[in-house]
Amino acid sequence: MSQILAATAKSDLAATQFVVRKDDLTQIRFEDFTLHADDLQPEQILVKVDSFAFTANNITYAELGGKMSYWDFFPGSDEAWGIIPVWGFADVVASRHPAIAVDERIYGYFPMATHLVMQPVKLTDSGFIEGMPHRAKLPPAYNSYLRITTEPAFAETFQPYQALLRPLFITSFLIDDFLADENVFGAQTVVLSSASAKTAFGLAHLLHRRKDITLVGLTSAGNRAFVEGLGCYNRVVTYDQIAEQPMEDAVYVDFAGSADVRRAIHEHYGDSLKYSCAVGLSHREMNPPGKGLPGPKPLFFFAPDRIVKRSKDWGRSGLESKLNTAWADFLPLLQGWIRVIRGDGRAAVEATYRATLAGRVKADEGHILSLWE
Repeated sequence: MSQILAATAKSDLAATQFVVRKDDLTQIRFEDFTLHADDLQPEQILVKVDSFAFTANNITYAELGGKMSYWDFFPGSDEAWGIIPVWGFADVVASRHPAIAVDERIYGYFPMATHLVMQPVKLTDSGFIEGMPHRAKLPPAYNSYLRITTEPAFAETFQPYQALLRPLFITSFLIDDFLADENVFGAQTVVLSSASAKTAFGLAHLLHRRKDITLVGLTSAGNRAFVEGLGCYNRVVTYDQIAEQPMEDAVYVDFAGSADVRRAIHEHYGDSLKYSCAVGLSHREMNPPGKGLPGPKPLFFFAPDRIVKRSKDWGRSGLESKLNTAWADFLPLLQGWIRVIRGDGRAAVEATYRATLAGRVKADEGHILSLWE
């Protein structure tokens, strides 16, 4: 039985999880098992995972699962197979915690599964930290859960966008903060690859507010109209037009992870490239980020490290306040940009997973899934 349950079933309660082969992400399977609420230890809760978002970001979790410990959040019973973490909503179906009631709804980091046993600690009115021992050394940003409130941002209408974009927007917010802290390394231009990616256009929305920056969005020909329609970029260009761009001091924020695009950027800007920031792997390449490139060595941006820094600088509540203000400004725009597509059951989960893995999901689509039929 998967360790995500931390329990021995005594009577039948059907549960399912979706797992992938770590060394070959095209191989998948659904695992069925049983559990029982009576197995809960004191101060543990059992939640039913109601729905979760699935985006290219989750593929990145799988691609970097071993290097960045993403497989360690929800370890399975077979070391060769992994459970991809997802962001979504769950409802408490059993509780032995005195401060958490059955039917309470929470938002956060879950397995692609129907259930999860949790051990909440450090409770506040707005959230808690997951206290399961195997997660103690993992990045704290992924161990924080929100208790759903009556605030407008958590209205049912906006919940799909919370699952789809909020975790990505946190990264957008932190990169924007990092660039502001560094005065954009003295550059006047910021170039974003994979400009249609959700984390990229979240960052573009934030950077667009600065009138002294020229924002360049790199995208495919097929996504160009979508990216132009966002209204966040000063220039939208396709990847084959990189060499045609003006020579100017620039910062490159790489969401694509494509070695060819990265080299084209570095070779075009050369010493005028003031910083090269590696963020995502939307093109699903695992090449070393900076080997043999002119200009600065690409450096990987790890959002949890920035969260730790700003939590020290501003306090946890200060960081949450700044993030929530930025998110509240961004959230209303999403209904005009992203079409939410709901998929329930095993067939829908597998189909969306395979489409995302193959890069076939359209830029204006946002997939919300559930393993419940």
